[in-house]
Amino acid sequence: MTPGALAGLRVIDLTTVIMGPFATATLADLGAEVIKVENLDGDMSRDIGARRHEGMGALTMNLQRNKRSIAVDLGSAEGRRILDDLVRDADVLVTNLRPRSRDKLGITYERMSALNPGLILCTAQAYGSQTAYRDYPAYDDIVQAASGAAKLSELVDGAPRYAPYVIADKVVALYIVIAVLAAAMEKKVTGLGQAVDVPMVDAMIGFNLVEHLGGHTFAPAEADFGWTRVLTPERVPHRTADGWICIMPYSAQNWRDFFTAAGRPDLVDHPRYATVDDRHRHMGELLTAVREAAPSKTTGEWLKICEAHGIPASDLLDLADAHDDDYVTGQELLAKHTHPTEGDYYATRTPFAMSRTPVRLRRHAPLLGQDTAEILGGLGYPEAEIAALLDAGVVKATSTVASTATQGTE
Repeated sequence: MTPGALAGLRVIDLTTVIMGPFATATLADLGAEVIKVENLDGDMSRDIGARRHEGMGALTMNLQRNKRSIAVDLGSAEGRRILDDLVRDADVLVTNLRPRSRDKLGITYERMSALNPGLILCTAQAYGSQTAYRDYPAYDDIVQAASGAAKLSELVDGAPRYAPYVIADKVVALYIVIAVLAAAMEKKVTGLGQAVDVPMVDAMIGFNLVEHLGGHTFAPAEADFGWTRVLTPERVPHRTADGWICIMPYSAQNWRDFFTAAGRPDLVDHPRYATVDDRHRHMGELLTAVREAAPSKTTGEWLKICEAHGIPASDLLDLADAHDDDYVTGQELLAKHTHPTEGDYYATRTPFAMSRTPVRLRRHAPLLGQDTAEILGGLGYPEAEIAALLDAGVVKATSTVASTATQGTE
């Protein structure tokens, strides 16, 4: 197979659940060699949700793709020695353990860089590692609350709420990828690693303020906080004669064409909506007009009108049926593969199109400890010592057929 863009970058993945595994899966999709270090019970996501066999839940099938798994008891001195050996041979260590837990395992930048001056240690937890909040526990809901994301809904309809997906986990995962790649580029120049901290709350506060800082950008404030266009209660999909649609006229010409098609000549070139700022400030009124017009035609009819006039519009994708959607399957954003133990399944793909180093499935998600013996052997451990570690319960290995993805499964 064609090597990925990050071929040659070795990453130790000491993360759990979604945020960290999503970040390292992205690096793995791009060609990095990712070694997933799990405790003897495995990442808790292995047993969340639907599964055909224990330890191979739906989250694991995608978040652990393109990785190898070693199961180690890091609570033992022998287990920590194995982690040290992995670090000596790595470019990056990513962990979402809290600082207190990292300290217990000896995962500090001072110690890790002494083992490997070229190591990039990327830590990611709720709050900054150097703050008084460093050891506060948090999952996505907590981060949505602490970063202001949950309260933004209150500006729309008076009630704070969480997004219906783990937005903080996934956004911060992408920040982790960006930070690791930036540090890796700098290492190419200096040969040195560095400590990289990606606090979830910090990342999401910055993310949420991009558009909403608004008038508070200035001191003193020049206008209200928040971007009106996206905070109006009328910003919802609209019911058509036979379903739902999102119609989003944006430019002045878009709105002229829409109002003409909707039979509202009174609103064509109305001075109240003359500029883009005018339209954003009065978006609720404009979207009310869209809502009132939408039931007059079917979704298909509106899509044809919008396409003819270059008005942004879309019907609504039902993600439960994404594997039957022509665009999704045509782009291989969701494709069927055959896992050696779990059978047929659908895998997502990091959505980059790269001409020379394509993103692709190279390895199916491993069983817990599937690669333990191979990884230890690669570190120079003799077979007898590997057997002794297995017998002592320091490591766990699971035997199965090769998990490498082959042509014909994609």
